[in-house]
Amino acid sequence: MGTDDLITLLSVEFEVFGQVQGCFFTKYCKDLALQLNITGWVKNTKMGTIVGKLQGRKAELEHMLDWLSTTGSPGCKIERCELRNWVYLTRFDYNDFSIRF
Repeated sequence: MGTDDLITLLSVEFEVFGQVQGCFFTKYCKDLALQLNITGWVKNTKMGTIVGKLQGRKAELEHMLDWLSTTGSPGCKIERCELRNWVYLTRFDYNDFSIRF
């Protein structure tokens, strides 16, 4: 992986399945996104999953996606994390990271 790969701006949508609601998953997700300078949003769905959109540099997105796929918030049980709509960006569409309702 070259240096250009690490600073490439990307956007990706995600959906996390499992026991991921009722364990502050969205709050922990927002906290980590802010630490990693990732913009976008996250929210609970009526189907019991967590969905969102992430935008950031490739290196930070990889860290965040690993957390979404394997770690999550304390007490959650992640079954899987689906990723879709990968897009290269020239600039961010969002100024911050928010929890949507």
